[in-house]
Amino acid sequence: MDDEGVLAAVGPRLRQLRLEREATLTYLAEETGISVSTLSRLESGQRKPTLELLLPLARAHRVALDELVDAPETGDPRIRSKPVVRHGRTFISLTRRPGGLQSFKMVMPVEKDPRPTLQTHEGYEWLYVLSGKVRLVLGSRDLVLEPGEVAEFDTRTPHWIGNPGPTPAEVLAIFGPQGERMHVRS
Repeated sequence: MDDEGVLAAVGPRLRQLRLEREATLTYLAEETGISVSTLSRLESGQRKPTLELLLPLARAHRVALDELVDAPETGDPRIRSKPVVRHGRTFISLTRRPGGLQSFKMVMPVEKDPRPTLQTHEGYEWLYVLSGKVRLVLGSRDLVLEPGEVAEFDTRTPHWIGNPGPTPAEVLAIFGPQGERMHVRS
């Protein structure tokens, strides 16, 4: 494919990535600092992509820049993601593709205020405790998970996840798109 063909394919690819994440243009604009109108023109092919626009979009979609422009595979299967810190918790993405299930290693500090505030959202979550302890309040149940224990639950059930201490906890977590937005994104 020639350069013009590669550039023409970027818009549909950006749209596909955004729709797979079930994100709106407004949400993506807030996440990247790129205006809604510019994002719309990029997706429709009315504006040529530039490195200045593609870099924040690749970060937002958690894909390599070469994946946005459909560059040939490099053969390197390693995922080099940057940790995201949200509400004191560190999330390290373990998956490369947007949309669908997303896996993360989550490092949870000891809760300063262990009073749970239960939340609900669409989807399911799966947690595997690597180290430390994790408190899971799920509806009327109040559980403490220890290393090697797993929990899977429907997130429409009011829930809260915290670390009762005494040390930081490490967890492998799998979220659907709604859970990723709730926990990792704003």
